[in-house]
Amino acid sequence: MKLLHTMVRVSDLDASLHFYCDLLGFKEVRRHEVPEGKFTLIFLKADEGEHEIELTHNWGSTEKYSDGRNFGHLAIQVENIYESCQKLMDAGVTINRPPRCGHMAFVRSPDGISIELLQDGKLAPQEPWVSMENTGVW
Repeated sequence: MKLLHTMVRVSDLDASLHFYCDLLGFKEVRRHEVPEGKFTLIFLKADEGEHEIELTHNWGSTEKYSDGRNFGHLAIQVENIYESCQKLMDAGVTINRPPRCGHMAFVRSPDGISIELLQDGKLAPQEPWVSMENTGVW
């Protein structure tokens, strides 16, 4: 496994970029504007290491992030997303979003922290992940 990024929700994008980039020294490495979802993802990286911080800005949101609501998830790259999810599910771990696309899944830690599992590349959709999508199992 490889830790990829930590996601943090931000309410004031300019203030957050000032804090992380100008004050702490992170560099913006990529940005994704998602008009249909009304959000922006900005990935920041320190000079050393591979781990990134993902700033998520939800356009027009008036939500005040408190009680840990601003912390989003940890992202971990896995060798095989289907095998990883099966192993976790067999151990009783909650699969919040199955790997139906062959690339991404979300699971829940024992303390309720969301963990994003990412496949390097994309595997073809496989059963039982595809057919169980609408069964309520997830």
